[in-house]
Amino acid sequence: MSLRVEHDIFMVRQRGREVAAAIGLEYQDQIRIVTALSEVARQLLARAGGADVTFRAGPDPGGLGQILRIDLVASGAVALSERGRGYAAAVERLVDRLETVREDRSTVFRMSRRLPASAPVLNRERLTDLRARLADKLPGTPLEELGLQNEQLVTALDEVRSQRDELAVLNEELRETNHGVMALYSQLSEELEATNQGVVALYAELDEKSAQLRAASEAKSRFLANVSHELRAPVTAIIGLGRLLTDSSSEPLTGEQARQVGLIRSSASDLLSLVNELLDLAKAESGRLEVSWADVDLKVVFGQLRGTLRALATRPEVELVVEEPPQPATIRSDEVLLAQVLRNLLHNGLKFTERGEVRMRAERSGDQWVLSVTDTGPGIPAELQGRIFEEFYQVPGRSAAGTGLGLPYAKRLVTLLGGTLDLTSEPGRGSTFVVSLPAAGG
Repeated sequence: MSLRVEHDIFMVRQRGREVAAAIGLEYQDQIRIVTALSEVARQLLARAGGADVTFRAGPDPGGLGQILRIDLVASGAVALSERGRGYAAAVERLVDRLETVREDRSTVFRMSRRLPASAPVLNRERLTDLRARLADKLPGTPLEELGLQNEQLVTALDEVRSQRDELAVLNEELRETNHGVMALYSQLSEELEATNQGVVALYAELDEKSAQLRAASEAKSRFLANVSHELRAPVTAIIGLGRLLTDSSSEPLTGEQARQVGLIRSSASDLLSLVNELLDLAKAESGRLEVSWADVDLKVVFGQLRGTLRALATRPEVELVVEEPPQPATIRSDEVLLAQVLRNLLHNGLKFTERGEVRMRAERSGDQWVLSVTDTGPGIPAELQGRIFEEFYQVPGRSAAGTGLGLPYAKRLVTLLGGTLDLTSEPGRGSTFVVSLPAAGG
């Protein structure tokens, strides 16, 4: 189409609306693109004296899908006025794409609008049919086009009014929601403040209970230490007197007397062992044990334990096996405390194993030394394994006597040395105590 006089603006607008409706643009999109078309056409008529208008429909090379594209070609280099650039900015909001292309001796204003996904495919046959139908359609008068524009304007105003009413309703609902949110926020703030006050009071009570617990623990440790010191002297005296009574240089005893004195000495020895363990546990709990860090040769420690504990393996059915640790067997630790831990574990295994063996071995695992003591004793049920490290606890049904302090004391020492003490056990298949210690010390 040619755009040369003002009457042509109405014709171009009318033809644009007919093309947009024919190829499947929705009603609102029809109004948008013909409004943009008429605004650009009016600018080109005023600035360039007219233009040639071409309507194209089909797939978009730029990826918009099926589009309606309108090209307005004006002669020469055309620049829009300041007011025209304002119109162009408004037009950009009405179409999907607005471009200005400079060609040899003309300027092309190109606008595009995508078709909805439900629009029919624009193949060659359909475009030919649409072109023929549009060519047969008689153009309307400018007055008819103006009347149609007024109808579209009234429809748009009705939609704006409806949207404004809906927006007012939404604003009222939002205002009521905000009131509810603020009321809920105030309620939650009050509840949170009350909860915080309760938490503060609870923390104060917990601090008080913790202080009482620390005081009780310190009192218990002092009591254990004092009692141990007070009991050690008379128990040692009893053992000494028993030894004197059975000495060959003393007056001989009858068989029954010798048996009774033997029971006294045995009971006193057990009591002395309990006193020593209580004293050791009291030292550990009070924090008075200090680690003397040094390079310890595990080969030497294992050798000493092998020699001192072999005499405890009094049952011929039980064999004590202390394997040689792999070389170099050096660990940064406290030799006395480490030996005490291993001695307690070995003594525990020998005490409760009736046949088989008690085996101690060491292996290096990365930056850790893993020391294990395995026995073939009765084993410990899974539900009781966590309790054997409690003070004075003894597994029910065990015939061997014990104080229930050796394992808790060993665990405290291992923790003091920067390691862990774990247990793997199964009833009827024995137990394995594993001590993991850092090779470089804790």
